[in-house]
Amino acid sequence: MLADQVDALLAQPLPWPIVQAGDPVLRTPAAPYEGELSAAALAGLIEGMKETMHAAPGVGLAAPQVGLPVRLAVVEDRAHERQVPPEALEARGIAALPFRVLVNPRYTALGEERAAFFEGCLSVSGWQAVVARPLRVRLQALDETGAAVDEELSGWPARIVQHETDHLGGMLYLDRAELRSLSTHQAVSQRWAQPTVELAAKELGFDLP
Repeated sequence: MLADQVDALLAQPLPWPIVQAGDPVLRTPAAPYEGELSAAALAGLIEGMKETMHAAPGVGLAAPQVGLPVRLAVVEDRAHERQVPPEALEARGIAALPFRVLVNPRYTALGEERAAFFEGCLSVSGWQAVVARPLRVRLQALDETGAAVDEELSGWPARIVQHETDHLGGMLYLDRAELRSLSTHQAVSQRWAQPTVELAAKELGFDLP
């Protein structure tokens, strides 16, 4: 039962271990959250996921990444703290995304425009690859209080929401990636730190949208 799994997780010291690719929990569509947890357990889970995300560090964390097969994620991007040149921030559409909890989220693309950038994952440690995603999306979810969330996002915030929501469907970013672009963090830092991925596409031999 979910409540028992959460109790066991809450008994562990923080930050919690992040499940790595190869674990079936990352490949199994998560079950909708339907209020199975007490208020205290839900609050503890959210706080633990937040601390684990910050410690990684990351900008999002889905429940399956801490071993829980339930449709819940946390996201936050403190864009002003990133060690990224201003031109890259602008090119990638990186903007602050305040901390929020997404319960049973789903997204739909708005328009046909897509953007391709290197993307990584806390559950695929050490690697990045280029992923083309819709530039703008409509996010629909509930927050931790049960209030409806319905908003439009663009740029990097939209990418974060898509990435974390995909986790809840049993999908990793590699399923959508240009695999010829697969690079270590070191290679991305040393070779492909340009604001866009045109040079990487040319040198590694993959197409852009």
